[in-house]
Amino acid sequence: MTDATSEPERLRETVHSYYERVDADDYDGLLALFADDIVYDRPGQDSIEGIDALERFYREDRPLSDGEHEVLVVAVDGDTAAVRGTFGGRQGGERVAFGFADFHTVDADGLIAHRVTYTDRDTV
Repeated sequence: MTDATSEPERLRETVHSYYERVDADDYDGLLALFADDIVYDRPGQDSIEGIDALERFYREDRPLSDGEHEVLVVAVDGDTAAVRGTFGGRQGGERVAFGFADFHTVDADGLIAHRVTYTDRDTV
């Protein structure tokens, strides 16, 4: 490794950056964290495949808005970070608050190549 940042720490920084950027609606910065061939799985919904589909999701289709994530735990194992946290914001114009668990797996370049989200709500 050429710098002082360990791979697990770099992955933690990427994950924290993801939540900061999504909460700030910084879609350009957010998309820079993902690999071109990203696959994003959300139970009960079709997978989002590829950076163009992911961009469309965040800019046009994301059902959540005006919210903030609170990251409670980030556990790193190899190339995957497991995150437990809470989200409070709006969904369909109504206030919502719920818990979530996300799994972010990075590729050899440190970009998020696979993401899986679980929530304690039926639909998000």
